[in-house]
Amino acid sequence: MTAGLPFRLARTSAFAAVCLGLGVAAHAFGGGTVGAPAMGAALGLSFAAAFPLSRRERTVGAILPLLGGLQVVMHLLFSLAYAASPIAATGHAHSGLVPGLGMLVMHGWAIGLTALWLARGEALLWGLLRRLAVRLLVVLLPVIRAPFPAPCMAEPPVFRSAVLRHVVSGRGPPMVVETR
Repeated sequence: MTAGLPFRLARTSAFAAVCLGLGVAAHAFGGGTVGAPAMGAALGLSFAAAFPLSRRERTVGAILPLLGGLQVVMHLLFSLAYAASPIAATGHAHSGLVPGLGMLVMHGWAIGLTALWLARGEALLWGLLRRLAVRLLVVLLPVIRAPFPAPCMAEPPVFRSAVLRHVVSGRGPPMVVETR
């Protein structure tokens, strides 16, 4: 299942906004300031890097390196913009372009958690779209008579946690258990 242009633009915009927000927040927590030109350049860079990958669903394995690389580039961009500003004085969490260990750890945590969050959002969004597509086909299939036999359309399975798979319910009517 691939995405159309409006859907790709919306997903790419969301990714670029999250990436920019993460970079600006991390830089501000470190004591730096970010000017509007640097934010605009970072947003455009994030959008341009993410758009080619927005055609289909992405997992953590694709989101994490992209987010990590963009955060490194944004860190350098924001540091250069901050160093060139007249406000640049002492008080920033690092000197020059080389971050300290604390900043690397915080960037790593933020990138990892954001990548997991975005990957989970991707999975939920694409699962919802697949379900809607199947239900729409089930509703429209009797109306549209195709000259060729249609493949069997089944709703995707609902994934449950492994812990709940083996729970025995002793109350109420018998539960129907699907085995696959």
